[in-house]
Amino acid sequence: MTRNLLSGKTALVTGSGRNIGRAIAVELARLGCNVVVNGSSDRAACETTAEAAAALGVETLVAMGDVGRSETVKAIAGQALERFGTVDIVVNNAAIRPHKPFLEMDDADWQRVINLDLTSAFYTCRAFLPGMVDRGWGRVINITGMNAIRGYNEGAPISAAKHGLWGLIKALSREFAARGITANAVSPGPIKVAGRDADNPKLLAGIPAGFMGEPEDIAGMVCFLASPAGRFVTGQMIAVNGGGTT
Repeated sequence: MTRNLLSGKTALVTGSGRNIGRAIAVELARLGCNVVVNGSSDRAACETTAEAAAALGVETLVAMGDVGRSETVKAIAGQALERFGTVDIVVNNAAIRPHKPFLEMDDADWQRVINLDLTSAFYTCRAFLPGMVDRGWGRVINITGMNAIRGYNEGAPISAAKHGLWGLIKALSREFAARGITANAVSPGPIKVAGRDADNPKLLAGIPAGFMGEPEDIAGMVCFLASPAGRFVTGQMIAVNGGGTT
């Protein structure tokens, strides 16, 4: 995509200290978009993302905090709006994926995942949609994953949250399309990230393409949806998984 395609825009990417979130933040910066980098605890990782984005000539802000908490998102919104004036693109990427047998889960196990993986998107959208409405332009992009398509053993709250992100997109697309705002989801398949074996035969067997994706594959789709080229795409969940759900 053309550099400066998103010049003058600002994006918040939650969970952007590493892996897919970092790739999204950097690729948006490559298109000229200012970036608010967020993580819950590893500030050094978020600073590294911000440095990579800033090297592309954009402005950046590191806004740390658990976006599964309402007060934290309000604080992040305050910092972002004070610095940039607007946040035009919200990418809800932050997530945790603990696995535990369903009958061994307590209330805290369930709520911890739901808060970060799902309710955080409600908080960020509530914070930034009013400004998008005022300007008549905006993008909401939720990162869902295969958990929004299939159920997985010992991952009930993850699947519930990711299906919820997809449901939120469908509702927002209906409510805000006429106001110049698109809402879409991107569902990554197996992606090469830290700690994952890229040659795992079990994983590869489920990918018709025969290889795992890179974080940049997800970032490319996010950038398309955020760009003017994606203006007529809304209410969709686009699977980027090498054919894994065909």
